[in-house]
Amino acid sequence: MKNVLLTGFEPFHRASSNPTEEIVRIIESEKLPNVMTGVLPVEFGRSGTLACQLIDENKPDVVISLGQAEGRTDITPEKIAINLDHGRIPDNAGNMPNNAAIIQGGPDGLFSTLPVEDMVSALNIENLPASISYSAGTFVCNNLFYLIQFHCKGKSIQSGFVHVPLMESQASEFPGMPTLDIDKMATAIKIILRLVQ
Repeated sequence: MKNVLLTGFEPFHRASSNPTEEIVRIIESEKLPNVMTGVLPVEFGRSGTLACQLIDENKPDVVISLGQAEGRTDITPEKIAINLDHGRIPDNAGNMPNNAAIIQGGPDGLFSTLPVEDMVSALNIENLPASISYSAGTFVCNNLFYLIQFHCKGKSIQSGFVHVPLMESQASEFPGMPTLDIDKMATAIKIILRLVQ
């Protein structure tokens, strides 16, 4: 069985919660074998630095990072990270980069090395809403995704990123936005974990 590092994010931009942190806490409470977890700050660069430290310290075989994507209805494994930081809002440390490279001279894009097609198929078989995404945006989620892919390049580590929708308890803070039951999202991530292990 492979060792997996699963990360989520803290709440950001005046939100009181983040579904990815909730998913990580649910999975922590179930003490799944060979699964390590971490919750990262919503900060350009710093989240990636901390994630790469966790990778180096724990030496996982697989890294899956989770992020919140308000407006989405599906659980969406990301196909590619792009070498671009651009914030429409500040991160939790007040940083708001404007069309900046994540790594100067780095590749324009880095693909996920997770089996994203198989992940989506496995979730759809269980009647869970899932589809592949070809844009992780330009905020901290994409920044983290790119930095992890860059760090794991050339190593025998599968890595990638999965966006999840808002959870139902966030409806009042994000009026009109679609939500998904947190237990369904946690179930989906557990299916993904079983698939990659």
